[in-house]
Amino acid sequence: MRLCIAVCALFFAQSDPAPKFEVADVHVSPKGRNQLVRGGINAPGGRFEIQNASMLNLIQRAYGYPGPRILEGPNWIEMDRFDITANAPAGATRETQNLMLQALLEDRFKLVVRKEDRPMPAYALVAGKKPLLKEANGSGEPGCKPKAATGPPTEGGMRIGINGVQTVLGPGGSIEYNCRNITMEDFAAGLRRMFGANDLGENPVTDDTGIKGTWNFDVHWSIGFFGFNTDGGPKIAVAEAIEKQLGLKLELRPVSTPVLIVESVNRKPTENVPNIAHLLPPLTTPVEFEVADVKPAAPGGRGGGLRNQPGGRLTGTNVAMRLLLIRAFNTFNEEALVGIPDWVNDARFDIVAKAPVEPGQAQVDMQTMALMIRSLLVDRFKMTWHTEERPMTTYALVAVKPKMKKADPKERANCTNENPPAGAPPGSESLVCKDVTMDQFADALQGAAQSLNWPIANLTELEGGYDFTLTFSRFPQMAMAGPGQGGGGATPADSPLPTASDPVNSVSIFEAIDKQLGLKLTPRKQNMPVTVIDHLEQKPTEN
Repeated sequence: MRLCIAVCALFFAQSDPAPKFEVADVHVSPKGRNQLVRGGINAPGGRFEIQNASMLNLIQRAYGYPGPRILEGPNWIEMDRFDITANAPAGATRETQNLMLQALLEDRFKLVVRKEDRPMPAYALVAGKKPLLKEANGSGEPGCKPKAATGPPTEGGMRIGINGVQTVLGPGGSIEYNCRNITMEDFAAGLRRMFGANDLGENPVTDDTGIKGTWNFDVHWSIGFFGFNTDGGPKIAVAEAIEKQLGLKLELRPVSTPVLIVESVNRKPTENVPNIAHLLPPLTTPVEFEVADVKPAAPGGRGGGLRNQPGGRLTGTNVAMRLLLIRAFNTFNEEALVGIPDWVNDARFDIVAKAPVEPGQAQVDMQTMALMIRSLLVDRFKMTWHTEERPMTTYALVAVKPKMKKADPKERANCTNENPPAGAPPGSESLVCKDVTMDQFADALQGAAQSLNWPIANLTELEGGYDFTLTFSRFPQMAMAGPGQGGGGATPADSPLPTASDPVNSVSIFEAIDKQLGLKLTPRKQNMPVTVIDHLEQKPTEN
């Protein structure tokens, strides 16, 4: 017995302890931010930083489970948000950082989870009565690719880039894929990763067609989010496209799936150590590119986006000055940028720049990149600017005649963007909320439409959580089709959505909140911080 005790003690003493961050600053995220998670990549100086992350986001990152497979837990874990800054040992990999984040969540939030298998819905691809496939001859690169654009978009369409391929979205926000020399097994395995097929869930699609060999076919469906169905064209779901165009079917089946159960977690993290500011001082980050090539874009060029690439490289083709300003000040609130010249949309530039990075650093974070783009504009476009407070139109959420359903308090609170119901005007989207308080709803509304750029105050005096669906157009002017089109079916008589007799094509978020929820957004003037562009030249200095 004594020998066993001694050997066991030696074994555990030699076992490597779970890796931990050297020191960590954990706090609740400031209110009023855009609801986007930022960071989570290797920052300079061995830092791990993540901002505006929900507890669900943090558990996803730490344990590697997709959100739908993280179950149970308190109702706030999708809505409350946190900032974490930590020092990691030199050379810590992403996998090691994930283990450190697990230890941090267990230590600072007292997180307790367990792993198990549960039946979860997943799709199987099966053969219909008459598959509409053409046997391939074995030539050409196998796989499915978006149809390459060969000319300007048709009326109601738009050009986008996907995985390096320029393609055109057709009527109804539809995207066409050309599949060549592909097996049914490979088609099923890659289906969920194809653009617009995100509604197939997190589980892999399995091939149960029994069809052997390689095949050629084309398939198109509507991508179905953020108002891309702007022209009244028919909306085509992925399952509908596969059945009608390919003669195959997607069947939903329960599949035993690994899940993570949240048994308990504290809403408030334990306090930081008193000298946290001394232990985690702000990093001295570079604020200028090592080298940058900037020149006016050729007329009629394509592109328009900025790409933050590995190794500190920033590239952009045909980039509008407005986008450069938005990225320079790291804000999606264009009202927070004033004094912008009229030419910022028309003046476009090609940019290739290199930021200094440390060995092993994956990318430059958005905040550091913003400082570098800002310095670039100062140096090459002679930009000058200052900040001040100005009276801006903000909104308060008030109750008029509420018509929302009281929620089951056992539900997890969340608001998600989903496809609009049948009969919704073109360009519509739906915000589906479950068990959300009015404080949470007010936070979720910021940035939901063009005019909701500032924090929204909840003055409803309504207590508890509610379930409801809000259907509106994020960009009302984009709805170009006649009233009542674009939903694939008639609008019920008691629907709060417009019918064919309504004089408008779209529902603004203000109308939707009033008519569908019995609430109201009331405007009010409030001093808010803005950035004033004092001077900006249209032509850059020479390279």
